[in-house]
Amino acid sequence: MVKYVFYTEKGKRFYSKDGKDMHTQYGYLTSEDIKKAKFGQTLETNTGKKMSKIKPSFMDVYTRIKRGAQIIPLKDIGVILTETGINNKSKIVDAGAGSGGLACFLANIAKQVTTYDIREDFIKIVEKNKKLLNLKNLRIKKGSVYEKIDEKNIDLITLDLPEPWKAVENASKSLEVGGYIMSYSPCIPQVMDFVEEVNKHNELLFIKTIEIIERKWDINKRKVRPKTQTIGHSGFMTFVRKIKN
Repeated sequence: MVKYVFYTEKGKRFYSKDGKDMHTQYGYLTSEDIKKAKFGQTLETNTGKKMSKIKPSFMDVYTRIKRGAQIIPLKDIGVILTETGINNKSKIVDAGAGSGGLACFLANIAKQVTTYDIREDFIKIVEKNKKLLNLKNLRIKKGSVYEKIDEKNIDLITLDLPEPWKAVENASKSLEVGGYIMSYSPCIPQVMDFVEEVNKHNELLFIKTIEIIERKWDINKRKVRPKTQTIGHSGFMTFVRKIKN
């Protein structure tokens, strides 16, 4: 577990898990100085570099999760949260778990999250990340949502699967009326097949498919310009809502 976070004046971030001596390219901080300093206090390394000690937030720890499969980037997770309006009363099913990036983020907000995956190696990674983030409301299941979804009256089902159309019928049965399905796919043919299957179900309404392009900016007094590299296409998000039984 990350115990302390340190920021340089230029925004470089460092982590301390156990409060022992922390060595960086800017010098080191001793264990004694780290533990004695209060949150918000500025310390100096042995080379004179200033660092501020802060209490770690969920996002500080989240950036340290173990990765196996590629995780959904934050720019897309933010859209999933706002489009579906999940909150601390929401019950969610997530599949496939992969590294658990989306499931862990959802569990930090929702009442209960159950994530499915068929691969034992991915499940082990998610279990480590669950422990790292101390998410007691995250359940991990080995299984395929193509075959069945045990949970009922679900508010949101997220699908990050090679063939999401195979999960539509089971997802619809598990959803509460008014609940959402979000399918995340890297390629348009997957989106096309998913939407085609959704349109066969009268109780489901296809809302939209979108992608998010993120462009950061460099700002230095009056010198302002877009950064050379942008975060481009990562995946298409397709949103579906259950409107009747």
